[in-house]
Amino acid sequence: MTTHVRCGSLFTGDTSPLRHDATIGIGDDGRIAFVRDTADAPPIAVHGDSVLDYSRLFVMPGLIDVHTHLAYGNAKSEEDIDLYQPMEFRALRALFFAQKVLMAGYTSICAPGDAGQISLSVRDSINFGLFDGPRVTAAGRYLTTRQGLTDWYPTWIGVPDTSIGRLVTSKDEAIEEIRVQAKNGVDCIKLALDGIQTRPNGELIAAFTQDETTAMVTEAHRLGRKVVAHARGKEAVLYAARAGVDLIFHATYLDDECIEALLRSGSALGPTLTFQRNIIDFTQPHEPAAQKGRPAHVEREYAIACENMQKARKAGVPMMTGTDSGFAVTPYGEWHALELEIFVRDLGFTSAEALRCATSIAARFVNHGDSVGVLAPGSFADFIAVEGLPLENIAILQDKTRIRHVHVAGKCMQIPERSYDPRQVTDRSLVNWTDLYTQERVRALYPARKLVAAAAE
Repeated sequence: MTTHVRCGSLFTGDTSPLRHDATIGIGDDGRIAFVRDTADAPPIAVHGDSVLDYSRLFVMPGLIDVHTHLAYGNAKSEEDIDLYQPMEFRALRALFFAQKVLMAGYTSICAPGDAGQISLSVRDSINFGLFDGPRVTAAGRYLTTRQGLTDWYPTWIGVPDTSIGRLVTSKDEAIEEIRVQAKNGVDCIKLALDGIQTRPNGELIAAFTQDETTAMVTEAHRLGRKVVAHARGKEAVLYAARAGVDLIFHATYLDDECIEALLRSGSALGPTLTFQRNIIDFTQPHEPAAQKGRPAHVEREYAIACENMQKARKAGVPMMTGTDSGFAVTPYGEWHALELEIFVRDLGFTSAEALRCATSIAARFVNHGDSVGVLAPGSFADFIAVEGLPLENIAILQDKTRIRHVHVAGKCMQIPERSYDPRQVTDRSLVNWTDLYTQERVRALYPARKLVAAAAE
C-alpha cells in the first residue's frame, strides 16, 4: 500500500531545484518510497493505495528547531523555570507545548537542557506511540560551574535539584555527571560555557577552562553523545570550537580566530537571534526588563551578532535554526519561523539557504539525522504542506493558518488548538508589588493625594 502525495511545488530540503507537479510515494513503514514527477510516478493501485491532493500547496520537509526548551513553560523568570511547579506537572506541560510546536510546522526539535528527565520522558512517550508530537532530541541538565549560566542562585542556597542546571565543581565531577546522563539516555550533553565575570575590557570570561571543556566533550563523544554549548563570549566560543562541540549557541562575540577553529572542528552555530529580536521588539516600558535597560543592551548585542554571523556564514561555518522557545517572549508554537526571516533579512541568506538551515543542515544534529530534513527515498515522510511560496516570502511560515498539513512518518497530525491560562500553568513566582513605595515615589504616582497630616499647631 502506498500513499501518493501530489505536490504543487516540492522543496526537497537539499540543493535540488524546486520541482513542480511532483508526487511523493509513502510506504506503510512511514518512509518515502519514491519522489517523481507526477507524470512519471507509478500508477495508483485500485485497491489499497490512497492519494493526498496537495497540488495547490508548497510541500517541504518538516522544519527543525534545535533550541526549544520544553521544560521552561513560557517562563518569565528563572524562578518560574526551576522552582514553582513539580517535575511531574512540568513533564505533562512539556508534552502539551511540544504539540504546539509540531502544529507550527516543526516536526523535529532539540530540547537542549531541561530539568530532570522531562525532555527524555516527552521524547519517549512520543517515540513509543503514546502521543503524537515532534521528534525530540533530548538533553539533561546543563553542566555549569561557579558563576556560570544556571548557577544563578546565591551560594548560601545552591542549585536546587529541580533546576535546569547541574553545578559541577571539578573535572571529575563533570565527567561523572556526563556518565550519569548518558546512562539515563540523553541524546546530547549541554554545557554552560559562559560565565558572568568580565575582564576590565568587558570581555566575558569562560566558565570552564579549555582543559575542562575538552575533557567534557571528549567523554561525551566517547559515550556516543553529541554536545551543545551556550557560549556568547569569544573565549567560550573558542574553547567550544577547539574541543569539537557539535553545536554552539549564540556565539555573539566570535572573531576570526574563532571562525578558523570552527572550520577546523566542523562545529555548527545556532545564532538563536529570535530570542534577542523579541526582547527588543516586544518588551514594554513598564516591565522590569525595560527599566533595567535590557532591550537597549540586547539591541547593541544583536547588531554585533548579526555582523559576526555574516562573517561566519561567508567563511562557510554551518548554521542551524533555533529560537530559545520556552520563554514569555518566545512562547511555544509562535515565533519559530521568525529565525528563518532573520537569517534572510539580517544575515544575508537566500530563502532557499535559510530553508536548508532549518531542514537538511539542522538535521545533522538531531536524532534520525540521516532520515529527516530531506524528502528523498528512504527518508521518513516528515513534511509540511504550506499555502503560498516561502521561497518568495520566507515570512509566511510564521502564519500558522498557512501550515495546512503536518505529517510525521506519513501520518497527518490532527491536534486541536487548545488555549490555557498562563497564570495557572506557568506564572507561579510570588510578585505582589513591582515598585518600592517610598513617600517620594508615592508623591510622584499620586500627586493629588495628601500623605502626611499637617503638624498640630
